[in-house]
Amino acid sequence: MDFTYDDEQIALRDAVRGLLARKYSDFEQRRRQVAEDPGFDESLWGELAEMGVLGLPFSEDDGGMGAGPVEVAIVATELGRVIAPEPFLSSVVLAGGLVALAGTPEQRTEVLGSLASGERVLALAHLEPGDPVTATPSGDSWTLSGVKEPVVHGARADQVVVSATRPDGSLGLFLVEGDAATRAGYSSYDGGRAARISFEDTTAVALGDPETDGAPLLEQALAGARIAACHEMLGGMEVALSATTDYLKSRKQFGVTLNTFQALNFRAADMYVSLELARSTALWASMVHATGDAAATREAAARAGLHVGKAARHIGQDAIQLHGGIAMTAEYLVGNITARLTVLERFLGDGDHLSVLAAGIDDHAALDPIPEPTA
Repeated sequence: MDFTYDDEQIALRDAVRGLLARKYSDFEQRRRQVAEDPGFDESLWGELAEMGVLGLPFSEDDGGMGAGPVEVAIVATELGRVIAPEPFLSSVVLAGGLVALAGTPEQRTEVLGSLASGERVLALAHLEPGDPVTATPSGDSWTLSGVKEPVVHGARADQVVVSATRPDGSLGLFLVEGDAATRAGYSSYDGGRAARISFEDTTAVALGDPETDGAPLLEQALAGARIAACHEMLGGMEVALSATTDYLKSRKQFGVTLNTFQALNFRAADMYVSLELARSTALWASMVHATGDAAATREAAARAGLHVGKAARHIGQDAIQLHGGIAMTAEYLVGNITARLTVLERFLGDGDHLSVLAAGIDDHAALDPIPEPTA
């Protein structure tokens, strides 16, 4: 596989990197931004829309740019490099991706067009702290009852895509106006935003065909978002490793810089190996996603999630240890990157990847791909 970006992809990377550098090159700017609601810069969100970034994954007929998973990966990596709090992953890739898969042509044009132009922020309400959210038919529409939490950027969202259990037990997908439900927003561990959303006979509109089982479409959208999240983690890991090696070259102990000690250099080298293995796996997963094969994409997302999650834990934890106490402070970049990596790792599935991969192990003729050595 060729992992080299073409000229247009390089131009996209440089343009997004330049825009984000103007806003978040100083880490203090990011700290100030996440301290106030809605937790991200609305003006920067508008600039990303003008650049066409918010419409990248969607077809031109739906108001998007008609790009693919590799272009989404490029943007996610740049956002990860500055741990930008803008809801690209949750709103555009995940919730928008689900609308693109399940929505009617009219819904796609209306919802995705306004999402791509920056006029509307979406959120996906899927996780449930207790009993499932239920959907009941009510004339031409539906009503929803129950609680969803956490909903990433749920308090800011203009519209929420909700999964709910229909009377026949199948999973339905619905669109709910943001202010139609009761929302309680709060800050998350990484400085982001999430919400608890309560539905009490809340009016909802079926997303797409109301008779279609939404479970496979939801899994497909989650797989695409997990692959994009892997790339956001790659951006964070790149910066954490760079900050760590710079620190080892400049911090002195016993009259010499820390990179004088071979044991510390070995740990930095191990971090680099973890990063490159994670990068290869994430890029491979994006290229599988670009083929449009839903089953292969779900497996690739599980493999990438497993590898990138392990690499993130290794690089984040070692970056903190090699920096010493300074990395534990709220003012220092490395600790904040590790917090974001931890949140994204949980977002990636929190251990589900092994279950997904184990379920398909009988599909392989041999469990050990390494042949026996010949005499």
